[in-house]
Amino acid sequence: MSTLDTATYLDLSRLYAAYAHAVDSGDWDLWPAFFTEQCSYRLQPRENHERGLPLATLSFESRGMLEDRVYGIKETLFHDPYYQRHVVGLPLVHRVDDDGTIHSEANYAVFRTKLDGPSTVFNVGRYIDKVVQTPEGLKFASRLCVFDSEMIPNSIIYPI
Repeated sequence: MSTLDTATYLDLSRLYAAYAHAVDSGDWDLWPAFFTEQCSYRLQPRENHERGLPLATLSFESRGMLEDRVYGIKETLFHDPYYQRHVVGLPLVHRVDDDGTIHSEANYAVFRTKLDGPSTVFNVGRYIDKVVQTPEGLKFASRLCVFDSEMIPNSIIYPI
């Protein structure tokens, strides 16, 4: 098991911050670029995660599937528009594999603001990630968003 140097940790922290900025900006075309071509993005309730149950609220297994979701958000899904704002903790690095794969996690809180109402807590949980170095910099090979509540208000439209 390798260790993570300070410069790489700073890059990892920037990846988390840039991801939150991108999904908060509403420019959905930015989202898939944070992932490798063969990636995994899953949104799963904590109860299922802790029990080892595979059922996830959302599950995408490639960047192409993420791009399809972006198309759906922009062109086919009809919903009350809202803004979201992420607050993400610093990543905790659990280990770095010999091939450089970083296993990390961070807590998150997502606030939602509908155009005609106050901001509310929308989704809270933790990211469990595998991050790899690519020629374009660090990217998520997998991102598992484990949310704490068993209840989701309405539906999940935008990436967490």
